[in-house]
Amino acid sequence: MTTMEKQTQKKNWKPFLILGLALVVLAATGAFFWIKSAAYESTDDAQLDGNIYSVRSGITAYLDTIYFQDNQLVKQGDTLFVFDTTALAATVQQAKAALANAKAGLSISDINALESVQLAKASVQTSLSEAQTIASAKARLEKAQNDVYRDEELLKVKAVTQSQYEADQALLKQARAAYEQAIHNEKSAVISSAGHQSQAKAAQRQISAAAAVASQREAELLAVKEQLKHAYVLAPCSGIVTKRSVDEGQYVLAGQSLCAVVDRQHLWVTANFKETQLSKIKPGQQVDISIDAYPDLELKGTVLSYGGATGAKFSLIPPDNATGNFIKVTQRFPLRIKLDDFFGSDNKPTGRYNAVLFPGLSVFVKVKTN
Repeated sequence: MTTMEKQTQKKNWKPFLILGLALVVLAATGAFFWIKSAAYESTDDAQLDGNIYSVRSGITAYLDTIYFQDNQLVKQGDTLFVFDTTALAATVQQAKAALANAKAGLSISDINALESVQLAKASVQTSLSEAQTIASAKARLEKAQNDVYRDEELLKVKAVTQSQYEADQALLKQARAAYEQAIHNEKSAVISSAGHQSQAKAAQRQISAAAAVASQREAELLAVKEQLKHAYVLAPCSGIVTKRSVDEGQYVLAGQSLCAVVDRQHLWVTANFKETQLSKIKPGQQVDISIDAYPDLELKGTVLSYGGATGAKFSLIPPDNATGNFIKVTQRFPLRIKLDDFFGSDNKPTGRYNAVLFPGLSVFVKVKTN
């Protein structure tokens, strides 16, 4: 074989060699990306979530002053609204007066009850004393009766004079009258004692009623004071106040929405993965997070928890597959992902990233499953 033929043969093999090398490179690259993708589960059906507090009125009154502009940053505890407190302040004074009157009535009831109890105790002592008087009168009556019986026997044998007999009869009449009077007095004392005891019980019931009225007035005072507190509406958290729906001078009803406050210090990612991806995803796995609003920003996160059900179950009209034709649709399941390095332990941005995050921003997440 001549030198020319050998050179021609080498040139004919070069395209095949280049093609083979290219195929090897492509295969290696494909294998690398396949292995890498197999270690991740990803989705772009995800967004930043956060707490959005709905601020509502606690009272029905005229709105006096608004202390913010829409989309303004506020701190927790800042005053947002103040309602007209004229009527509420007057109601507080009325409640205070009613409470003072109720306490005065309770004090009078206490005094009356104390007097009634003392009278009841005294009447009980009187009843006991009358009972002792009856016992003494009965003993004297029995003695006088025995003396008369003895005189009658002695008079038959003329062992006692007629005058002595008549004197003992007179003593018997006196003893009988004293005994009957003692019984009458004891009955009167019992009736009087029962009356005083009934009055004492009635006085105790009056105390209970007066105490109940005082408690009611005190509760009413606390209620109007609480309403007065609701006249000052404070920011429930630090964040952005937005969606103001009322104006100064407007008559606002209790429970009416006033504005919303977006909490920017407690954000997380809600990612909706397909149900076929869930078998590889577990809480605690690391997550790579990309935010559409900041293409160059790469954040790290951690899978926190699964949602309680698929997204379809929380829709306004959940699907009912029990009737009609069934078409199987792959369901999405929400996962909560924590932002690891954007917020510090105090829930404030660490400052590592030149970005401001808001609830609702679209994100792309990759969960490292292997």
